[in-house]
Amino acid sequence: MHAMGLRGFTERLGRRFAGGVEDFGHGAMLLGESLFWILLGRWWQQPVRVRAMVAEMMQVGVLAIPVIAILAFANGAMMAMQGIYTLRDFGAESQLVAGVATAVTREFGALITGIVVAARSGSAIAARIGTMQMTQEVDALRVMGISPVRYLVAPILAALMLMMPLLTVLADSMAMVGMAVISALQLNMGFATFVDQVWRALTPGDVWQGLAKSFIFGVMIALIAASNGFNAQHGAQGLGRATTRSVVLCICAIVVTDMIFTFFLIL
Repeated sequence: MHAMGLRGFTERLGRRFAGGVEDFGHGAMLLGESLFWILLGRWWQQPVRVRAMVAEMMQVGVLAIPVIAILAFANGAMMAMQGIYTLRDFGAESQLVAGVATAVTREFGALITGIVVAARSGSAIAARIGTMQMTQEVDALRVMGISPVRYLVAPILAALMLMMPLLTVLADSMAMVGMAVISALQLNMGFATFVDQVWRALTPGDVWQGLAKSFIFGVMIALIAASNGFNAQHGAQGLGRATTRSVVLCICAIVVTDMIFTFFLIL
């Protein structure tokens, strides 16, 4: 009985591992084919449509601005309040701006942007492609000689690669505004003094680190969401599972990737 249970566990573990490898391979194929159409599609007389890219940039980027701005402002204010509360015990309130500004630009600006876009757009992308997959619209594109990856995935990937760094800059800026408000209220720090401390604390490397992370996050969101959409099946219930799985995997991938980035960049 014990051997049978162990065998069943091993089989399930093996299937999960094989499924993970298959998902990774599918995502890598989508990335390679999308980049091919983005970079070389014009020479094959099948360019990625600029109108489709602009429409995706509006959906994944411009329409996400209010949510990201509010959350980033709140996060900056919260980090400032927690920092003041913690540093006050050591008489080190003067180090608040440097510490929080560095954390925001390196980590939390990109992280908040990635999570918001994953939850908001990752689910929508998976649901859209999944619906087309189950209604055989994807097969219809193939019959008409249109690559589904060029038509559906490449515009999304290009839009996310362009918009994620811009949204991260917005998140960093709004977090700084939130921190400035709390610094003015709690520490009586003037805006000019705050800006001077931020300018002295940050380096170009801090900013570029966050932007590089956001670029990678955008690529992962596009690939994971599209892959789950193409693999959706079994009607409305399967579409719901694919959408949920897309959001969960996107957020998990973002957090784990951020941890790996941080580990190697601080060595």
